Amino acid sequence: MENDNPGRTLDAGALKALAHPIRVRIYDVLSEQGPQTASTLAVIIGETSGSTSYHLRALAAHDLIKEVRGRGTARERWWERPRGRINLPGPDETQSPANRAAAQIVTAEFFRLRHQTLMNYLNRPANEQSEEWRDAGLVLTTILDLTVTQMQELQEELSAVVEAAIERYRGQEGQPGVRRVSLRAEIFDLPTPSTGRAASEQEPQ
Repeated sequence: MENDNPGRTLDAGALKALAHPIRVRIYDVLSEQGPQTASTLAVIIGETSGSTSYHLRALAAHDLIKEVRGRGTARERWWERPRGRINLPGPDETQSPANRAAAQIVTAEFFRLRHQTLMNYLNRPANEQSEEWRDAGLVLTTILDLTVTQMQELQEELSAVVEAAIERYRGQEGQPGVRRVSLRAEIFDLPTPSTGRAASEQEPQ
């Protein structure tokens, strides 16, 4: 997600406001495609404009989105996602069951949409891509054997690369030849096998 500030960790109210598949989808569209109205969102996600308008108001009530200044009319308002990273709180035994459920709904829907975006890219026919962009993407997966300290170091290195890219290319939106792209960095430990060969004996994938 975009990062113009250290990030906002969603509180219980914001999490509950976002904990609806349509609202997560609206939030995702605003992140990927920029400002939209209730009508344009309705076309994109296949809902009525009345439905999208209702969900937009719910998101705006918790400052998850904001109205675009100087654009639109009283009847046709434009909405955007404020720039900056959002952080979803992880499972915490101090959370109420309702708050934990809301966090799980939001996280599950975000990652479902993230996976769908990746699959759409992988399944896009070559004739639907311009030649100069056709080989520009990269999907790379590998398996490493690391200590927890090494994984933390690698996580920091990857984060630094992403942060540097954000700063380097900030402000290019709308310029000729510029497209919005998805940049993903993932690193996490895999469950320890309970049967079969030890993890250290498995072949890299």
